Amino acid sequence: MTTDRKPDPALWSPETQLVHGGTLRSQFGETSEALFLTQGFVYASAEQAEARFKNEEPGYQYSRFGNPTVAMFEERMRLLEGAEEARATATGMAAVTASLMSYLRTGDHIVAARAMFGSCRYVVEDLCPRFGIQSTLVDGRDLANWQQAMRPNTKAVFFETPANPTLELVDIAGVAKIAHARGALVFVDNVFATPMLQKPLQHGADVVIYSATKHIDGQGRCLGGVILASKKFVDEHLQTFIRQTGPSLSPFNAWVMLKGLETLSIRVRAQMQSAIVIADHLAGRNKGVARVLYPGRADHPQAAIAAKQMTGGGQVVTFDIEGGKAAAFRFLNALRIVRISNNLGDTKSLITHPTTTTHQRLKPQARAELGISDGMVRLSVGLEAVEDIIADLDHALAQAVM
Repeated sequence: MTTDRKPDPALWSPETQLVHGGTLRSQFGETSEALFLTQGFVYASAEQAEARFKNEEPGYQYSRFGNPTVAMFEERMRLLEGAEEARATATGMAAVTASLMSYLRTGDHIVAARAMFGSCRYVVEDLCPRFGIQSTLVDGRDLANWQQAMRPNTKAVFFETPANPTLELVDIAGVAKIAHARGALVFVDNVFATPMLQKPLQHGADVVIYSATKHIDGQGRCLGGVILASKKFVDEHLQTFIRQTGPSLSPFNAWVMLKGLETLSIRVRAQMQSAIVIADHLAGRNKGVARVLYPGRADHPQAAIAAKQMTGGGQVVTFDIEGGKAAAFRFLNALRIVRISNNLGDTKSLITHPTTTTHQRLKPQARAELGISDGMVRLSVGLEAVEDIIADLDHALAQAVM
């Protein structure tokens, strides 16, 4: 017996969604997703063009507004995240900026966790005030701090969890309860956890943000970002902002991201298994490593929150090297397999020194408040054999603590 009913992709497992979700085939029936490198689109008539621009007829108008390849990437991410809508952007920071600035207005107030990427702090601390948007940074680990920071004009809360680079966690459900009681929306940067290990929308978040540059691409090829939210948020705030300001994702980059998504589940879980072994190994050393931070370990300061909202600790391990900056530099320069780079989520193991790279613009006092020491390094575990990564780390640590 045959049926014409199409399967519902929302009912597929994440692994199946990552391979098939959102695929649109042209008249040629291609296996791989088609790459539509075009700025514009043609219309059958002037009447059709008018209807498209009035949003009275579905279809594409201009690739800054929408593009078939980009739409496939957006739909695949929407299915994976379980969101109503998704919009792709040129970079992760474009996603952060577009989501917040499309929603906030002069006179509004935003509360954000102080533990976050340096560029995100710039948006909250510097960019928002330029437009008359008040901002408050809090120690996001304690729900009481969020409660105390809320004001009558608070319209948004924003945080990363796990945070860059300390892997500090925020209780998503707890903050969402506080924010929603005041009528504020919850914006979560979920880059470090990835959608494979944490689904913020399921814990009360309203908007989820990714730098697709990281795990979604996963091979160091392209920049990209994506915002996932309700249809109401996209229709009333985000879509017009993206259309008019132009932080659009290139169709080519969207195609690369589609290819990256096909292996996201396999990569993240394999990298996480290696990260667990590496974190345990580093924590067991008697010399060279002063502290290891990994959400999947029982000794993580917020292990209970990790167990509540994450299905794994991720593939980033942060640790402090004894001897400060000088020892950390000796360690980095002695590595032979792990490469020095400020990116993360790659198939190659990458490592960076936050004090002099991603968080170098913060004043020493701010870094100290966040627990970012001069000896801290952030390791993004790749797909190399874990034995080779450990041997490389041990070799470099021996050079660092001579």
